[in-house]
Amino acid sequence: MATKRTYQPKKAKRAKTHGFLARTATSSGKAIIRARRRVGRARLAA
Repeated sequence: MATKRTYQPKKAKRAKTHGFLARTATSSGKAIIRARRRVGRARLAA
């Protein structure tokens, strides 16, 4: 039996872990958003 791939995508899980609200909830997450704004990213969070 073959082993399962490690990445099994789930939209809800992705948003909960890497989403904008998840980022802005913590101080370090806010720092990530600030850094991405500074770089000029089109997408700030997942």
